[in-house]
Amino acid sequence: MSSFPRATTLAVSITLAALYGCSTAEVPSSSPQWSWETVSASREIAPDQAYPELFLAVQQSELFTDQKHFVDALPLRAPADIRAAYLAQKDQPGFDLNAFVAANFEASGTADVQPPKLGADLPAHINDLWPVLTRHYEQVPAYSSLLPLPKPFVVPGGRFREMYYWDSYFTMLGLAESGRTQQVRDMVDNFAYMIDTYGHIPNGNRTYYLSRSQPPFFAYMVDLLAKLDGNAAYARYLPQLQKEYAYWMQGAQTLKAGEATAHVVKLKDGAVLNRYWDASDAPRQESWAEDRTTAAQAPGRPAAEVYRDLRAGAESGWDYSSRWLGDGKTMATIRTTAIVPVDLNSLMFHLEQTIAKACQQTSQPACTTRYTQWAQARQQAVEKYLWNPAGFYTDYDWKKQAMSDEVSAASLYPLYTRLADPHHAQQTAATVNQKLIRPGGIATTANNSGQQWDAPNGWAPLQLIAVEGLRAYDQSDLAETIGRHFLTQVQGLYNREHKLVEKYDIEGGKGGGGGEYELQDGFGWTNGVTLQLLRLYGTQSLVQ
Repeated sequence: MSSFPRATTLAVSITLAALYGCSTAEVPSSSPQWSWETVSASREIAPDQAYPELFLAVQQSELFTDQKHFVDALPLRAPADIRAAYLAQKDQPGFDLNAFVAANFEASGTADVQPPKLGADLPAHINDLWPVLTRHYEQVPAYSSLLPLPKPFVVPGGRFREMYYWDSYFTMLGLAESGRTQQVRDMVDNFAYMIDTYGHIPNGNRTYYLSRSQPPFFAYMVDLLAKLDGNAAYARYLPQLQKEYAYWMQGAQTLKAGEATAHVVKLKDGAVLNRYWDASDAPRQESWAEDRTTAAQAPGRPAAEVYRDLRAGAESGWDYSSRWLGDGKTMATIRTTAIVPVDLNSLMFHLEQTIAKACQQTSQPACTTRYTQWAQARQQAVEKYLWNPAGFYTDYDWKKQAMSDEVSAASLYPLYTRLADPHHAQQTAATVNQKLIRPGGIATTANNSGQQWDAPNGWAPLQLIAVEGLRAYDQSDLAETIGRHFLTQVQGLYNREHKLVEKYDIEGGKGGGGGEYELQDGFGWTNGVTLQLLRLYGTQSLVQ
């Protein structure tokens, strides 16, 4: 596999310098400049590039029920040869597309897990799962869509056979709880490697994920490692922290008030916040048919605009949710790039604060001051634009210049990152208690749209974010209610079905539904969050 081409980094440095009025010496200086053209040049083995006619035929015919299957399948010979053979055979009488694919590709399979050992409790089963979910891809097979990583990593499970960005933080919490400190170090190094190699952390280590990232939890990974190994971790990963920040802020210097570019939005008063974005405006390779269908159902909208919003929704990690839908229910109304999300900007605040801390520990006072100022400016903008006077933090539609009236589990991110005003934190806790608490934990939203990041689903990472955020603002009783109820949900399904799953129906006491694929077993972040909550509340406090 060819290495990712590197470009000059002066433009990234000038971006932040011009935006914040600092010298280029105080901002990242070694991050590759991002562009979709740069990504395309490195993706000669991506399926839609390697054999475009075959890719189109397979995905359009929906040969597989899960379109991710084909883009993960391993070509058994050079893609150019497969393409030539397909073009030569496809119009011949009796041509069988299924047989052609079977003869030229190795199926991707699944990251299957085994049932628990007889009598194994939850912690014991999770500890048994870590080796099963661990992968080594220092080198990848020729023509694979996998991106190599220098050290072992843990995959979520099921159809997810690669390392994912924000999933991995919650998985790493579980690894640490299980005493697997070296695996935590390895995974932080893998993410640092991807920042150095690609200029950002991709959605996952696949070629078709290179055009976007995911919620920026790398700073939290460094925090975790600092707890395990000491504060030297901040100095070690400071360059990568700054490069990730440059990626999310790229292009800010060109903005006028009321405009947006890539991940950056400049509001009418000059406040700068972030949004989700993808550098491509084509259908997702792994969900090609679904995206084509959605675009066809959006008359009057350019298809490329719909594809960009779908991809940005995938970057958010909430793929998909009524948060991104113009009418709150129909995928064709998706408008992710018009939304300034409360969770993303809370994470950016934490990233700024983490870099300031790292700069302080490396005796760089000017750098410390700058990043502290940027965090303070973001905090003020969040309180102005993302605080709903009805009593909760929410998203802001920068195109409509209107904040959302919907409360969601993302409303607790400002508490989790310690951004929230204390009085607003108390009000948010009260609103969440009134609108989102369910028998199995905290609901993702109060809107049952049929999307997987809406009611009645509850997701492990959002439970832990809620618990930690509420505990940080002296709302321990509500935090414990959420934590204990979710543990009971996980334990109940484990008792009945002997597995942990990706998401849960926290109203019906079963596995979750909705979305583009079937419920997946494994499951990395559920394992990690479960161990964290068990440490906090123990099995003796499970709600019966």
